[in-house]
Amino acid sequence: MSDAELINRAADRLAGGGLVAFPTETVYGLGARADDDAAVAGIFAAKGRPAEHPLIVHLAHADAASEFAAHLSGDALRLMAAFWPGPLTLIVPRRADRGRAAAGGQHSIGLRVPSHPVALELLRACAQRGVAGVAGPSANRFGRVSPTTAAHVLQEFGPGLMVLDGGPCTVGIESTIVDCTRSPPALLRPGQLHADQLLAVLGTPLAAPDRASPRASGTLASHYAPAVPVRLLATAELLQAVRSGPTLDGKVVAVYSRLKKQELPGAANAASGWLFRDMPADADAAAQDLFLALRELEAAGVAAIWVEQPPPAAAWDGVRDRLTRAAA
Repeated sequence: MSDAELINRAADRLAGGGLVAFPTETVYGLGARADDDAAVAGIFAAKGRPAEHPLIVHLAHADAASEFAAHLSGDALRLMAAFWPGPLTLIVPRRADRGRAAAGGQHSIGLRVPSHPVALELLRACAQRGVAGVAGPSANRFGRVSPTTAAHVLQEFGPGLMVLDGGPCTVGIESTIVDCTRSPPALLRPGQLHADQLLAVLGTPLAAPDRASPRASGTLASHYAPAVPVRLLATAELLQAVRSGPTLDGKVVAVYSRLKKQELPGAANAASGWLFRDMPADADAAAQDLFLALRELEAAGVAAIWVEQPPPAAAWDGVRDRLTRAAA
């Protein structure tokens, strides 16, 4: 079957109320037509996700935002012009007649235009079939490590789910989320796009989330977690921990760090108790590698994963956020 035939088949399935997993530049999404609350309910059921935890609606182009947004602020329009298509989700006031289930019942809704070519082809094919947008949270069981390859999706849901394979995700962590229902906008979830880049477009610093902020995808305290414990350690703490040796009843402990094995005192003398994996020193490369690394280390059967705390630079905010939630 050709790529075009697969896209059309997937679009037909979504138009009919079914589920399709598809690639984006961030992570793979589990899609359903966002204008059909019954179809969206299928996402919540498949993931085991609470129905009040909102989803992100993926659009074929920026003009489609009016299908779900009651109105768009000047800040939202500036961010759309600067970063769409791309890894940025905007929370905007929701049209009362559209997307209630995808919004988790809230009066706001998260929208983005992805940049992955397969996602855009799928969304355009859906639009031709009258599907205004596709709700698409990460294609994994709720709270688990997000998928960045088609194989990860199949590991989560098995062969019964239709999966469009677009290769490994280039960004590797979920989109930045900005709440544009207020002024100044608030940064609800960091991603590859960080606060300094958003400031350059908006001309004013973003606000911090507060009790009035809408619920947003992927912002629970515990999220993105493998089935084994994750321990987040400052560099000095990691050095001391490795020097002291693994303490989990002789079981193997994984170490994921920018420090190389030869830089960790005592590691060479206790090699049988450790499994080492290098974290890329570049923030974007580390983001692309993060979920793949957590999945591979979990699959190796380790008792725990010790991770070196990322640097404090803004470019690392997205990686730091995901690791903090994974270790919660």
